[in-house]
Amino acid sequence: METKAINKPADKTDKKVKPPKPVKSTASRELFASFYERNRLKLVFAVVLQVMTAATGAVISWILGAVVDIIAGGSGEGLGRIAIATAVFLPAIFIIEALGQRTKACFVHKGIKQYKNTAFSLLAKKGIGAFANENTGGYLSAFTNDAASIEDNYLNRTVLLVYYIFSFAISLGMMVYYSPLMTLIVIGLSIVPIVSTIAMGGGLKKREKRVSDKNEAFTSRVKDLLGGFSVIKAFKAEKQAKALFVSENGEIEEAKCSRRSFAGMINALSASAGGVVQFGIFLIGAIFALRGDITAGTVLIFINLCSFVLQPVQAVPEYIASRGAAKALVYKLADKLEDNQSEAGGEVINSLERGIEVKELGFGYEEDKPVLQNLSYRFEAGRKYALVGFSGSGKTTLLNLMMGAYDNYSGSLAVGGVELKNADMNSLYESVSLINQSVFLFDDTIRNNITMFSEFPKEAVDSAIRRAGLERVIAERGESYLCGENGVNLSGGERQRISIARALIKNASVLLVDEATSALDNETASLVSNEILSLDGITGIVVTHRLEASLLKKYDAILMLKNGSLAEVGSFDELMKKKGQFYSLFTVQ
Repeated sequence: METKAINKPADKTDKKVKPPKPVKSTASRELFASFYERNRLKLVFAVVLQVMTAATGAVISWILGAVVDIIAGGSGEGLGRIAIATAVFLPAIFIIEALGQRTKACFVHKGIKQYKNTAFSLLAKKGIGAFANENTGGYLSAFTNDAASIEDNYLNRTVLLVYYIFSFAISLGMMVYYSPLMTLIVIGLSIVPIVSTIAMGGGLKKREKRVSDKNEAFTSRVKDLLGGFSVIKAFKAEKQAKALFVSENGEIEEAKCSRRSFAGMINALSASAGGVVQFGIFLIGAIFALRGDITAGTVLIFINLCSFVLQPVQAVPEYIASRGAAKALVYKLADKLEDNQSEAGGEVINSLERGIEVKELGFGYEEDKPVLQNLSYRFEAGRKYALVGFSGSGKTTLLNLMMGAYDNYSGSLAVGGVELKNADMNSLYESVSLINQSVFLFDDTIRNNITMFSEFPKEAVDSAIRRAGLERVIAERGESYLCGENGVNLSGGERQRISIARALIKNASVLLVDEATSALDNETASLVSNEILSLDGITGIVVTHRLEASLLKKYDAILMLKNGSLAEVGSFDELMKKKGQFYSLFTVQ
């Protein structure tokens, strides 16, 4: 699919506009729910172990304080018991920490895996038309760069936030136990920086989204440049291509630098707050110890607990801001997925005995620029039709409409008696197959590209291979031969024959063919065309530029399109006798 250029609106840095609050759509609810589906138990275990880890910090502080008080007292009484308790306690710390890290990793791993699976499932529900109008670079960015940010900043930091919050609460509680006054002073010193860093979270969220937008544009540009590499070389446009790359690369890196710098400001503010709190504890602890209000061991406990208080003070505000930024990326993807044509829930197409009926059909990709206009015809079930006409006459567009790609047409388009605007798209796809002029192949085996990774009897696969003219290719390379990225290891004709076999094995009631033989040699093209024409019980609608009399005579009817309208219709002999539009086209060919 061709990647479309992205319009780049100018950055309005002079105006501070408060971003709208994200709307919880169906897609966003499913995406957030996917993090915790069959994953809550791991989260609970991870949280419990993080709480236990946070508690070990307080125990270590108590042990250090007790040792200092014993030393200050000049007596070794109790030191042996503390040594034994420490010997038992240290292995327990390792076990708790190891289990905590393992459980957290399992929670994050499953959460992000399910998130991406759910996102792709929602993407797969989009209609052909809805997806065709979108920039695929946005989805590539969502599944790579954005997913990595969500994994670290949302899932991983969800568990770490629990650790820091409990570490702060336990340490603070222990401080209150030893000296409420000193604790109040510590809290007072910490409040202003905490509020400031939380307030800066909105700025980080904005910059995170800008990085995502720029990465989307960069991914699209790289995709275009790589896809058009041969064209770039053929026209010696390397300098221009490099200029495009440099421009997009510069914008994404500048956005990342802005985000990094802003996050650094938050960290710097938090670190400064930590220094103030730590200095305050040293100074106040010394004063209280000299007055005899607390012991030297208590001062050491406060100093050690200081790190367990300062870490949350420094990390929590930045974590909360990063987590909010990651949530914004989820909402961004949900908005793209929500723009969806309904696949199911409409009227089911049960039978195609009534064929396909078109009445006064009109359609245009842009307003005031019609591609089809006032087109009416009834394609009877089981018959074969050829669509001919000059380039731009609307032939391919008509096939796309029959595949349900767009529902903004005027008039009527009914398949099996069901108006496509009201149809269940899944039932349409079960009944109709499309062979495109441009072929897409997966980087997989020939067999998997024919079967689309589904199970078919060997007889069905062999029949599709024979009817598509693939027997020689299979004999030389085998069904397990890897096609390469988009079939790079195969010739254009071989790729086209695989796409034909793919359509034939589906055994659909309607076969739409858009220039399927354009990349084939005359002999193979004739063989494949005759095979399509000989399919019993299949309604075949074939767009063709190969105006060979021997083949055209085999169609039940030929439809001549001109400027989006039906100019003529009839059998080959009828149209030739008429000496009208088709006769002129055939004579020119």
